[in-house]
Amino acid sequence: MTEVRFYHLQTRTQNDVLPSLLSKAYEQGKRVVVKMQDEKEVAALDTHLWAFSQNSFLPHGSAKDIKAEDIAKQPIWLTSADENPNEADVLIIAHGAASEMHGDFDLCCEMLDGHDKRAVAAARERWKAYKEKGFEVTYWQQDEQGVWAKR
Repeated sequence: MTEVRFYHLQTRTQNDVLPSLLSKAYEQGKRVVVKMQDEKEVAALDTHLWAFSQNSFLPHGSAKDIKAEDIAKQPIWLTSADENPNEADVLIIAHGAASEMHGDFDLCCEMLDGHDKRAVAAARERWKAYKEKGFEVTYWQQDEQGVWAKR
């Protein structure tokens, strides 16, 4: 059964947090799909992942820059489509995106902006839906220093 984690951001942006989550998954040998709302968000995250650190690199790709035969080799796939072309273990849903494929992954991470009341309300509804379907759901919130704590 898929584990679903809600990450409630309060002190940092999704683009600030995503590289650390992606790094952790990559270091554990996990493949990841990051589902964004649209191609503009995919392009912005792609650019951010190239520049977020001078000392590290996260191998990633998107349909814009990867040939179809090379998609399966990508450890991190950025997309606005509901897909799993790299046979990922982890789905990260960011920037207001939605997915119907959460059950196809071992772990689904829902990112939400704690300052956006609509995003918080929508996350509460998804929480209820996940629970009703029998998923293991946890909630993580940042403290003032940006450290995650399970609530």
